[in-house]
Amino acid sequence: MSDTPLRLPGAHRPVAMITGPTSGIGQGFAHRLAALGYDLVLVARNAERLRELADELTRRFATSTEVLVADLADDADRARVAARAARGIEFLVNNAGFAHSGEFWTLEPAQLQAQLDVNVTAVLQLTRAALPSMVAAGAGSIVNVASVAGLIPGRGSTYSASKAYVVSFTEGLAGGLVGTGVRVQALCPGFVHTEFHERAGIEMGSLPERLWLDVDQVVDGCLQDLDSGRVISVPGVQYKVLTAVAGFIPRTLVARMNRGLFNARGRT
Repeated sequence: MSDTPLRLPGAHRPVAMITGPTSGIGQGFAHRLAALGYDLVLVARNAERLRELADELTRRFATSTEVLVADLADDADRARVAARAARGIEFLVNNAGFAHSGEFWTLEPAQLQAQLDVNVTAVLQLTRAALPSMVAAGAGSIVNVASVAGLIPGRGSTYSASKAYVVSFTEGLAGGLVGTGVRVQALCPGFVHTEFHERAGIEMGSLPERLWLDVDQVVDGCLQDLDSGRVISVPGVQYKVLTAVAGFIPRTLVARMNRGLFNARGRT
């Protein structure tokens, strides 16, 4: 990625909004974009962790950070965050998302709806809010964090479905944005060393070490692919191979392969 960030006319420093930045991939983006000279708008539910991160970024990078404590499963909170995005940002990272442990038919409908609202509705609404000012400026970047599960279905029913939406939405949007100067990408990582699976209560101890990525690999791959104009970014050679193979074999065989590699029982 270029060392000169994108700017809106009249802006002193460019601004990046990141959802879910208090750990994992979102935190990786917060550190990287701060290092590249962005001021930040950080969005998450945990006020204490948000402020700790904001203080750290200010000390390390002299970054000005706006903290928005919000639950993206809540309609009013989503609207508040979207209103801030609509006021103008140069970079949006739609990173917030979660999975559930347990089978689909055992979870409360409200739990499933909350997952859909965070993984899908927030991506739709924040992207819609951010785009008008980016298009008007002729510059901007949006990274929608999806998953390999959106390309190879089966790692949990609703989670895979939500990430498949993000992939398809981003691909379609990229076509409409050709010539505007705005870049959009669906980032599709595999398994990453973060708090994601622990928070979901999903046991991952049996997964081979070769299938794990670290956060820096994911962020590096994303930004390199963004500069190269790749709409779908799949970090890690192992996942590039898996997704390429999956594209050439029957869907029923892909599902069987996925169940063998990434046992989907007990996750939604």
